[in-house]
Amino acid sequence: MKRVDFSAVKLNSSFERSTLLFEIIFLGTSASAPSARRNLPSLVVKHEDQRYLVDCGEGTQRQILQSGIGFKKLNRILITHGHLDHILGLAGLLSTYMRWETIESLEIYGGRNALDRIRDLLYGVVLRGTSAPMPIQFVPVSSGVIIEENDLTVTAFNVQHRGPDCLGFVFEEKGRRPFLPEMAEALGIPPGPWRRDLVDGKPVTLPDGRTVEPAEVLGEFKPGTRLVVIGDVGEVDSLVDVCRGADALVIESTYLDEEEEMARQFSHMTAKRSAELASKAGVRALYLTHISRRYREKDVITEAQSVFPGAVVARDFDMFQVKHPD
Repeated sequence: MKRVDFSAVKLNSSFERSTLLFEIIFLGTSASAPSARRNLPSLVVKHEDQRYLVDCGEGTQRQILQSGIGFKKLNRILITHGHLDHILGLAGLLSTYMRWETIESLEIYGGRNALDRIRDLLYGVVLRGTSAPMPIQFVPVSSGVIIEENDLTVTAFNVQHRGPDCLGFVFEEKGRRPFLPEMAEALGIPPGPWRRDLVDGKPVTLPDGRTVEPAEVLGEFKPGTRLVVIGDVGEVDSLVDVCRGADALVIESTYLDEEEEMARQFSHMTAKRSAELASKAGVRALYLTHISRRYREKDVITEAQSVFPGAVVARDFDMFQVKHPD
């Protein structure tokens, strides 16, 4: 059953960029091992025609098929860390790309430790004795901007978990000044390239000889939508600033508070601690994943919502849209 949180998107003008947003599709939401209803960790972030696969647990290729999103343009993979439950699905995914799907290239972003393990998996097992039909690019990642294109940046940041090079990712749209069609009408600016150039921040000269500056038809600056995705993590006090004001936070919730000591021992979150991070950082929406089959979902929800009332426990194939309120 899919829970979809879709908001209407309106266009103020044929030349104004539409209100932009992110769409999250959860492909696997289990912790460590699959359960009857939850696959191993993986999710897709969509932004316009751009798609990013975050982690790739075993069975992800089947989840992609079952979700209906398909493999098209799904060639950029961001890995939070190198534990097997987050990377084993890359073997099957590459095999599918070799036999059934066509992509021009495959880009895998991650810490050096994770990439070494993935390289062994792909070249030592899947591609052993042969070569890939497409270029495979391994992109070592530390903290900082790792992808910047069009209206979007993807930034990596370090998190503390078991082992080195563990990462989280921030997906952020660039802010903008919205086009005000009523001002354009009042100034007598005809439809056409003049409005388009004004949206792009360029002054224009109208057919009647008047010059119009962008500031005359653009509203106040509006920040872009901001989505934070955190995989496995054991310490979050240092991440409050990273998450502050995010429109949505995706984070693990492997344990309940009754086993907080075990959570700390294995460097994982409880539902309560993840909700406390969301509350301290003032995020707008909280989606919990990496759920252990040892707990009932309703108990995880109850604990998280006692701290962050709007918390949601994601299920496989859930889809949510994330949009800045402006």
